[in-house]
Amino acid sequence: MGEYEQKLAEMNIVLPNAPLPAANYVPYVQIGDMLYVSGQLPKDGDRLLTGKLGDDIDISQGAEAAKICAINLLAQVKAACDGDLDRLKRVVKLVGFVNSTPDFTEQPLVVNGASDLLGEALGEAGKHARAAVSSPSLPFGVAVEIEGTFQIS
Repeated sequence: MGEYEQKLAEMNIVLPNAPLPAANYVPYVQIGDMLYVSGQLPKDGDRLLTGKLGDDIDISQGAEAAKICAINLLAQVKAACDGDLDRLKRVVKLVGFVNSTPDFTEQPLVVNGASDLLGEALGEAGKHARAAVSSPSLPFGVAVEIEGTFQIS
């Protein structure tokens, strides 16, 4: 177990197997040392976190969904790195889509669920640029979807 997975274990997080794509696309594309990971949904085992911020779920529930998206992003990075998450050099950028009502304006607080997890688990390598945007709906009614760009060795 590498350094990053050890830290995740201390946080009581075990990375799942990398989720399979839900449609006709690949889960990630590597160009040089850059890894572009497709949007990950908040799927935790058989549970899919659904709902709309500003309607039927609150910020803490949305942040939990974003955290699960980040865990699934790391699972994709691990798969791209042939099982060695320590090949991750840096989280470059996240783009978070938040299923929210037109009057909901706290998307950044929701996506903090992902950013906080990555910062705690990866330290300096987890600091990243980010966008947090509202979406009127997301696939399968999920609360959040997050895509990421990573630098790997």
